[in-house]
Amino acid sequence: MDRQSYPPAHSVAHTVAEHFRDHVARAGIKAEIPDAATIERIINAAFWASLRREEGRAPTISLAYLPREAGGTALYVERPLPLDPTILTKLAPAVERPGIHLGVWKNGDGLAVWGATRALPPFCFVVEVIEPGLLVIKHRRADPEGKFANVAVLEGDQVKIVDVEGTMASECPDFVSVLLGFDSATPDNVLLPLALSMRAHKHGGSLLVVPHRTEAWRRSIVSVPYTVAPPFSKLGDLVRRGARDAAFTQAIDAIGGLTAVDGAVVLSDRWDVLAFGAKIGRTESGPFVEHVLVREPIVGHTPIKVPASEVGGTRHLSAAQFVHEQRDSLALVASQDGRFTVFGWSPQANMVHAYRVETLLL
Repeated sequence: MDRQSYPPAHSVAHTVAEHFRDHVARAGIKAEIPDAATIERIINAAFWASLRREEGRAPTISLAYLPREAGGTALYVERPLPLDPTILTKLAPAVERPGIHLGVWKNGDGLAVWGATRALPPFCFVVEVIEPGLLVIKHRRADPEGKFANVAVLEGDQVKIVDVEGTMASECPDFVSVLLGFDSATPDNVLLPLALSMRAHKHGGSLLVVPHRTEAWRRSIVSVPYTVAPPFSKLGDLVRRGARDAAFTQAIDAIGGLTAVDGAVVLSDRWDVLAFGAKIGRTESGPFVEHVLVREPIVGHTPIKVPASEVGGTRHLSAAQFVHEQRDSLALVASQDGRFTVFGWSPQANMVHAYRVETLLL
């Protein structure tokens, strides 16, 4: 089984190689870019390893393509190990913690594992095994502390390639552009760890981001059982000081935890918590959201205009209604099943866009 070809590896390899070449050229930096044949071999090894078991457990591993001298302070093996599914499965328990990658590089006519590292250069090619048969191809962002930018997701015989160009052309919110891998100096990158925290607790939840120093958002809220007075400013203070330390992570998780409470968390765009458990409702005599344009940032996906009632459950409909009324706001909705939707207003289309971005958060 280990020697068989995994067909999606071949079908996606050239597209992924081109993606990396384009991004590296755009960034104007030097990076080690694997060719299509190398990408195919790494994906094949990762896929077959994902289907194996070591002591009854499925492996979760991350393979990074870089020479050992680029790995910074790393753990090196004396003799490079063949890139083989059996070996990867045996190594998995030692490197399953987040942030640890097995370094893969050329070795004669093949590929070999030279050790493990936490330090990866920007745009480093990475294949991560999430669960059996589920792989994510990604690259390191310019920000060494940020989440990796996803390039493609392979699940069994299904391949989803992230559509950067098409999504960027759709007036997507800044937060979605950050998810696509375009780091920015704007505070929108704060929403990325918040989204990951919301998704991690698996209770589902809603987060509304509203302009600071305005009470306009209250017109679209039926009740606020938990008003925060004064506003909880811990996260905002840390962001303004440029802190990305343990205190920042704790503040993120504190706010992410609030989204598990029934209702929505209301957060200013200066990252101060104004309320949680907020019940969204239509403004008296205000506009009623009838349709939403649903987008998935995947190549080949066609945006679909659907009745707002069909965009999801109560959380989704409420979020769409809120953005329809509060058009300078943003709404993030996490579902218990792992789906994640970002609602934003599109002036060009004159309607609410719903971006289903769970593929970008894996």
